[in-house]
Parts: sequence; structure tokens; C-alpha cells
Amino acid sequence: MMDSRHRLQQARAQAGYATPSDAARALRDINKNTLISHENGNRPLSRKAAEKYGRLFGVDPGWLLFNVDGAEAAPVNLMPSPVTVDVPIVSWISAGELGSQDSVVNLSDYPTIPTADLEEGEWIALRVDGPSMNKISPPDSIIFVNLRDKRLVTNGCYVISDETGRATYKRYRPNDNPPFQPASYLDIPPPELEGAITIIGRVRRSIIDM
Repeated sequence: MMDSRHRLQQARAQAGYATPSDAARALRDINKNTLISHENGNRPLSRKAAEKYGRLFGVDPGWLLFNVDGAEAAPVNLMPSPVTVDVPIVSWISAGELGSQDSVVNLSDYPTIPTADLEEGEWIALRVDGPSMNKISPPDSIIFVNLRDKRLVTNGCYVISDETGRATYKRYRPNDNPPFQPASYLDIPPPELEGAITIIGRVRRSIIDM
């Protein structure tokens, strides 16, 4: 008979996530290390955790905890799983090209990352290179950019490009000069931008594998 850790593994897999890393990458409410600990039995599955996993994976929390009906069969989904979309991971060069009116970037040409709970919009993902935004996004973080959200909000984070087509990720500080500034623990100068600035989109999520 399966115990709770095996039922959790089954629920995660049946929700479409091949590994705990896949689930944590797509679902912001999941901590990868905690899920791994629950799945390998190093950490007992609490009622609160079972309720969370039940909601995210679309299964009965009671089945996760106790197999209440005594069945070995797969659990019945009591609620829909979170909507997951495949977000293209693009290069910084391609992101800069998105700021051009003559852009021919085809987002369907890029590999994707499955992601849940994103607001309505048109999304791209970028891998952060360098420490200039490490207060928010350490190097190798993946940021998710809504191309339809170009409203400037104080302290909001944006991907922008200048007239040369160079794209960068910075925080908007309207009272600073220039208004797009690093958010780093290091002493990093603001970017040297040439000409008019184009807002590619607003960064709404940043994740990193631990």
C-alpha cells in the first residue's frame, strides 16, 4: 500500500510535473526543497501542506494524507489544476529586437518553460546575466516579462532597450538620472543608454533554482 509520500509523487506526476523542480518552477507556492523532503519522507506531510498540494495538484488532501477511501487507484481531481502556459525563453538580443517596429522575432522559435498563475498578457522569459539586479534577481534567475504591461510604476522592474537595440533589466526610479537604475548589493553604475528608450515589458516574476 502506498504511503503519503508516494501518493504525493503520484499527484505531482499526474498534474503534469515530471520532477519537483518542474513543479516548483511552474508554481510559485511550491518550494522545491520542501517538496523533495515531503516526497522522500524526510519531512512528514502536515495537514496544511496536504491542503496546499491538493489545491495545486488537483487532488483530495485527505487522499494525500490518509488514502481515506482505501483505494490504490489514482485520485480523482476535485478541482482544476492551475492554468499553465508555455513561456518562450528568449535571448537578450532578441528581447532588444522586440523594441523595434520592424521586429521579426518569432517567439514560437524558442524553447519554453511551463509556468502557472501568470496574469493575462503576452509573456517572455529571460535568464539574468550579471549582478546588477541581484537584490531582486541573482545571476541565473529567470525573469518573466509581460510584453503588454508597459505602464511605468515607481520601483517597478522592466526590460528596456535603447536605440542601439541593446536590452537591459532595471528598476524604474523616476527621480533618479537616468530613471532606470540597478538594484544591486554591489556598487554598480546605471546603464549607459543611447537615444530614446523603449519599454519591452514589465517584469512580474523572478525565480531561481536552489
